[in-house]
Amino acid sequence: MRIGIPTEIKADEYRVAITPAGVRELTTRGHEVLVQAGAGEGSAMSDEQFQAQGARIVPDADAVFEQAELVLKVKEPQTAEARKLREGQTLFTYLHLAAEPELARLLQESGATCIAYETVEDSDGRLPLLAPMSEVAGKIATQAGAFMLEKPLGGRGILLGGVPGVAAATVLVIGGGVVGMNAATIAIGMQADVFVFDRSIDRLRELEVAFAGRASTVYSSALAVEEMLPAADLVIGAVLIHGARAPRVVTREHLKLMKRNAVLVDVSIDQGGCFETSRPTTHSEPTYEVDGITHYCVTNMPGAVPITSTFALTNATLPYVTELAEYGVEEALQRNDALRHGLNVRAGQITHPAVAEALGAGAVHV
Repeated sequence: MRIGIPTEIKADEYRVAITPAGVRELTTRGHEVLVQAGAGEGSAMSDEQFQAQGARIVPDADAVFEQAELVLKVKEPQTAEARKLREGQTLFTYLHLAAEPELARLLQESGATCIAYETVEDSDGRLPLLAPMSEVAGKIATQAGAFMLEKPLGGRGILLGGVPGVAAATVLVIGGGVVGMNAATIAIGMQADVFVFDRSIDRLRELEVAFAGRASTVYSSALAVEEMLPAADLVIGAVLIHGARAPRVVTREHLKLMKRNAVLVDVSIDQGGCFETSRPTTHSEPTYEVDGITHYCVTNMPGAVPITSTFALTNATLPYVTELAEYGVEEALQRNDALRHGLNVRAGQITHPAVAEALGAGAVHV
């Protein structure tokens, strides 16, 4: 199979969809890998490194999209990229279509088969291709939140871990999944006073064991969130419903309960955001203020650490890419239930039920 890797063009995105090691795994199996010139530079991977492992370097994105049967990306295709897709082609990347109706329309019109990393789901209900970036995003969320609490950046002027004789900051993590667990782990390491909210008692039990009592776990109800917000210096939104738009757990009215210049970090922003006042931001302009509360809503948080993120992503995606290349898309989808869950768009139809519901479209059976 001919596999194409274009340069990511989303603002402040430095990752690339494959490493030279990933190229080696595919080319030794007889597949052709096309890499756009310069695609790996943001992740400190040169064209020469890709070539050494068997990749063919092509000059521009047009060459990738024109020749590739399978297009691998990191972030959702931008408008110019979506318009290059065609019938008979397969796109494998993060899509987050529940919050992107216009992109969904363009993908439907393209006729391409589109598989989303974030909805590939294994037999245990886990999301193996979302997990590595969730780990990175969770850790960045706390780091970024701690930074944004500094007074020169508009924050309250509080150190997350405090010092002897001065209380630590209070960190509220809403959602105890992969993002939330990693966010809380870093906050605990920075010696903050940490509270993790979740609606699953079983998950709260797991977190209680994992944190060994170093964080408080709380059943997440609307009242519990409201009662916690006045004490919070940093709130990290880490709520996920597979494929669907994120539920709103903090409203604009809730902001009145919070300390002035407290910080909200919305890791759920790719799925529409879990705070009512959230809107997408970039690494170049990461924050804005609403009612005296700083909002950090960067849609590609792991893009800030592209070397770590690119390796972590390739480690997770490569087995699925290999299966698509070895068996062809149709057979791979039949053989692999996890990949089939990842199918979002096919033959002009939205095929994932949660995505279809979020977009108001009827899903088709696959």
